[in-house]
Amino acid sequence: MGADMDPEIIELATKLFGFAQQGDAASLASYVDAGVSPDLTNESGDTLLMLAAYHGHRDAVAALLDRDADPNRANDKGQTPLAGAVFKGENEIARLLIESGADPDGGTPSAREAAVMFGKAELLELMADY
Repeated sequence: MGADMDPEIIELATKLFGFAQQGDAASLASYVDAGVSPDLTNESGDTLLMLAAYHGHRDAVAALLDRDADPNRANDKGQTPLAGAVFKGENEIARLLIESGADPDGGTPSAREAAVMFGKAELLELMADY
């Protein structure tokens, strides 16, 4: 977020990223329903979905996916929400992301590569059909 941005916009964005990290699904849904992009990104390219997935908040992930958040949008490091969920061992969230169209082979490292790297056999099995 640049120095030339309106401080109120920065404050709102900070609040939204906090909702994602804390798993406040209802607040995220309300703001997205009111017009905030479900693919809003922070200064690192992390989307609301990435933060919710990484921090293990299934209901927030579901709310964002229900509002057309892109499950394949990578951050500035090439990481996807699915790879983040795999890294953190969030199997339910990984399943939800895959069912919503997340590509197990997208990103760097991909979710499939992360599952191999961390010995996540259950997640590899889940990805076998994709």
